[in-house]
Amino acid sequence: MCLLLTSCSAAGTSASAPAGGADKAFDAKVDASLASVESQVLSTGPNGEKPASADAATLTDAQVAQVKGLGATAAITMHYAGDDWSTSQIKGLQDEFGRLGITVVSSTDANFDPAQQVSDIENAMTRKPSVMVSLPTDPVATAGAYRAAAAAGTKLVFMDNVPKGFVAGKDYVSTVSADNYGNGVISAHLMARALGGKGTIGLVFHEADFFVTKQRYQGFKETIAKDYPDIKIVAEQGIAGPDFAGDAQRVSAAMLSQNPDLSGIWAVWDVPAEGVLAAARAAGRDDLKVATQDLGLNVAIALAQDRNVVGLGAQRPYEQGVTEARLAALSLIGQQVPAYVALPSLGVTHDNVLDAWKTVYSQDAPAQLRDSFVK
Repeated sequence: MCLLLTSCSAAGTSASAPAGGADKAFDAKVDASLASVESQVLSTGPNGEKPASADAATLTDAQVAQVKGLGATAAITMHYAGDDWSTSQIKGLQDEFGRLGITVVSSTDANFDPAQQVSDIENAMTRKPSVMVSLPTDPVATAGAYRAAAAAGTKLVFMDNVPKGFVAGKDYVSTVSADNYGNGVISAHLMARALGGKGTIGLVFHEADFFVTKQRYQGFKETIAKDYPDIKIVAEQGIAGPDFAGDAQRVSAAMLSQNPDLSGIWAVWDVPAEGVLAAARAAGRDDLKVATQDLGLNVAIALAQDRNVVGLGAQRPYEQGVTEARLAALSLIGQQVPAYVALPSLGVTHDNVLDAWKTVYSQDAPAQLRDSFVK
C-alpha cells in the first residue's frame, strides 16, 4: 500500500466546495483559494521550524533490516484515544512498528488529564521502551516526565505538541503534524462559500495551551478577516473538556439564543462540532452552517447527508502514525531526521466525503457512511 499519499488535489479527493449561491465569480475565487492551500503546507513547527515532507521518513530495505535486528520496543502515550483521529493514528503506528520489527509494549489514553498522562509515561518507562511516541496534553505539566524518559535513553517522537523547553535533536527526535493552520484556512473558505461571503458566525475554540488547536483557530479567524470582510464573527467561546461535545453544545445553544440570526458556527475539531450539531437541531436550525476540522464518523455522516456541516479540513492520521514510527526507527540507527514533518491539508465536502475517508484512514468508507450519502 502506498503510504505517502499524493496531494489532496488528486483525482477523487479534490475539495471543490458546495455551491454557496448564485455568484459564480465568488465561488470560483473560493475554489482557487482552496486549490492554493491544498498544494502547500502553511503551518510551521512548535518552535517555528519549516515543515519537511513525510518523504524524509522513508527507510531503505537495508535500514529496515537494520532496525529489525535491534529487537526494539515502543510505548504509545496518547493524550486521548476516544475519537477516530486517535484510533487511526494508533493503527498507523502499530502497523508500521510491526513492519519494522518494533514491539509495542504499552499504549495508553490519558483522557486529556495531564496528571494521568504523567502517570502513564512513568508506568510505560518501567517497560524500558526504546522509543516513545506521544502527544502531550499540557506542554508544562508533562515536561518533567518526558525529560526523565529522555534521560533514561528512550527516543521521543511527538505528535503535534512539544513539551515546554524541549529542543529537537537534543531532547526529542521530531514532531509530526498535519497542516493545522492550513486546515483552519480550508474550513474558513468552505464556510465562506456556503454563506455566499456574507453573514454572522460564532467560533467554538479549544481553551488550552495546545499548539495545533491554536493554529487551526488562527488559520480560520485570520482567513475570514482577510478574505471575507462581509462575514462578521459575533460570538466566540472556548471549551476545555473533557466533555467537548457537551461543552460545545451548551456554548452553541447560548450563541444561537443570543444571536437568533446567526448564519454559522465553526468548531475546532469534529467532537465539539457534534455538540454544535446537537444545539442546532435542538433549536430547529437546519439552516445553520457548520465547519470544522478532522473527519470523524459523525460529522462525515452529516456531510454525506448534506445536513448542516458544509465542509472541513481533514488531517491524515494513519499516515501521520506511519511517519512517526519511521522517524523513531531512523533515530534508533543513528540517522538524522527533520525536526518537524507536516502532512498536507485535505479539504472535505459533501461531494468528496467518501473518497476522502479512504485517503484519511487508508480504508474504504464504512457502510454506515456510504448508506448515508445523498446525491
